[in-house]
Amino acid sequence: MNGRIGCSKGFTLIELLISMVMLSIILGALYSTFFLSHRAVTGMDESLLKLQEMRMFLDTMSRELDSFSGAENKNSVFKIEDRDIYGKHASRIKFTSFSPGRPGLSLITYYIEDRSGSRTLFKKTAGAYARDDDEKNDTNTAGMIEGVEAFTVEVMSGKKWIKTWDTAETKNTPQEIRVTISAMIKDRPVSMYETIRPRIGKPL
Repeated sequence: MNGRIGCSKGFTLIELLISMVMLSIILGALYSTFFLSHRAVTGMDESLLKLQEMRMFLDTMSRELDSFSGAENKNSVFKIEDRDIYGKHASRIKFTSFSPGRPGLSLITYYIEDRSGSRTLFKKTAGAYARDDDEKNDTNTAGMIEGVEAFTVEVMSGKKWIKTWDTAETKNTPQEIRVTISAMIKDRPVSMYETIRPRIGKPL
């Protein structure tokens, strides 16, 4: 009886090498796509986080300035200093108001500090009736936003915006206050601003 013995045909070395090269190309393309997508999503998340921080800061400061204690109060303070850090606006504002997390009237200060080439916006809160010599023992300081490009506070005087004000000298409350904050987002400066009209001591 004559029979034919079948033999199985395997892959040759060249075919295996070609398959491995093609698989490497496909995996490399998939990894590149994933890496680029991940970097884009991460960059978007960081940008949204920075924008959210800026928006929350403006909302908080707006509420505090709305509650400014009023120039008619002898213990009230509202002072804006026009400063800059390496040519970038870095206003300093100090005022008496009601701050979340602290009972009663507070003395609130917002200012910029440059640390290792990065500008950070700080908030300092102290008791409104603290003396200068014991303010350090009654002060809470917190970093609000890192990587700030500029911070500007202005008040409307007549028909123009000015960057200095002191109720101890003017004896009145600003009608309008404009707060602008800028930060670098994706290598370009992005600014947000809020215009506040203090309501304390004014008819509703």
